[in-house]
Amino acid sequence: MECLDPVLGAGELAADRLEQANINPHTGLATDYLNHFNEVMMLLEMLPAMPDCAEDVLDWEPLDYEGHFENSTFKDKQLAIMAYQAAPVALREHLEHHVAKINGLVGQIQTQLRSAPDPGLVAAEIADKATHEIKPLISGAGAVIHGHVEPEATQHEGDAAQAEIDAMFA
Repeated sequence: MECLDPVLGAGELAADRLEQANINPHTGLATDYLNHFNEVMMLLEMLPAMPDCAEDVLDWEPLDYEGHFENSTFKDKQLAIMAYQAAPVALREHLEHHVAKINGLVGQIQTQLRSAPDPGLVAAEIADKATHEIKPLISGAGAVIHGHVEPEATQHEGDAAQAEIDAMFA
């Protein structure tokens, strides 16, 4: 009987094919997803010098991993989606945890911008929050994509999740 679920490192998800598409062959995750967050991060950091960027910040919407690739111009977007679906569940959940925190913080900032009489009045505070809270989360998401999961993060996911991650890099 043929296996219907793709497996990282085999067939369509062969390591060399993933590498050529800029998808981590060990995790099945692509850093291209981070472009979605880097875009809003750049806008947030520019806000003090260019308060008119507030409109673009307010227009930004969260996108999950698959949604990002479905809407992107990434050449191998179907491969990226397939590799994501084959990625270890613990890594996907850890990435999604980072993404949820980023989305939550951006949502708070959007609320703050909407309620401010003038974006310039809150721009410096927002840029500071973005630099000190969102940027590290984006870096953490990048680390997950590259298979670097902080020990404290895996402790909460249980021994089975850690064993799955350890086995992947053995």
